[in-house]
Amino acid sequence: MKVTIHIPHPALQAYVLSILTVDATLPLGITEAVTPYPPSPFQSLIFYCRDAVSMGRADSDSFEKQPLIVFNGPQISRVNVKVHEQLRSIRVDLLPGALYRILGIPMHELADGGFDARDFFDLEMKAVQEQLQNISGLEEGKSIVEAFLLKRIDRFQQALPFDAAIQSLLQSTGLLSVEQTASLSCLSLKQFERKCKERIGMNPKLYARILKFSKAYRLREALPHLTWTNIAHEAGYFDQMHMIRDFKNFAGVNPSVIEQQLRATPLRMQKDMRL
Repeated sequence: MKVTIHIPHPALQAYVLSILTVDATLPLGITEAVTPYPPSPFQSLIFYCRDAVSMGRADSDSFEKQPLIVFNGPQISRVNVKVHEQLRSIRVDLLPGALYRILGIPMHELADGGFDARDFFDLEMKAVQEQLQNISGLEEGKSIVEAFLLKRIDRFQQALPFDAAIQSLLQSTGLLSVEQTASLSCLSLKQFERKCKERIGMNPKLYARILKFSKAYRLREALPHLTWTNIAHEAGYFDQMHMIRDFKNFAGVNPSVIEQQLRATPLRMQKDMRL
């Protein structure tokens, strides 16, 4: 699985954290593979080239094929991702609050959902989809996606102090207190909590927990030799029991089960996310 991380165009950096190109071909003889995808701190815009993945809830054996261009709202629950033979995609990981600034839709209305991006953008999105089906390489696809976003940037809402504050919470991987973050936003605590629900789709304490959990999960994907004690320490947990609680809440199982599930798949979907 080859993942290349691209720094977005300077004009997009107020909205986009990174653009990733993903190229994965399953081993010979394997036609599909399933991997866990627990909550991450990002809302993303994902462009599939040729063939999309299928998505299923953790408590169900059924999977649904995704649109060729999809955006993910705030994720609170785990899903499972099924790849069919090959995955070639361009994933735009957005800064917290950026999807709200792009769409103008309260994020709590989009929680735990994947949506066909063509329903929220104009016909130009359909043209982008058609172009991506005929690219010679993912670098070309990345340029098409970036050009699409740059053409629309004048329509995006400008940042507020809230957006800088929530990025500080992101960069701390959830270790900055809610009170400190609210102070940075120039809002009262109650005002800050309302803005969080509107712009990131959840209250700030839940978002901070997902940030910390996500770091622990990504460490497991990226560095399987680390002990769970080391992972808990690196992610900023007070003790291992707090980490286990978050795994049960957000991944649906305890860490040892997630470890078994990752051993059963060649795919690592989150280890290359960058904060």
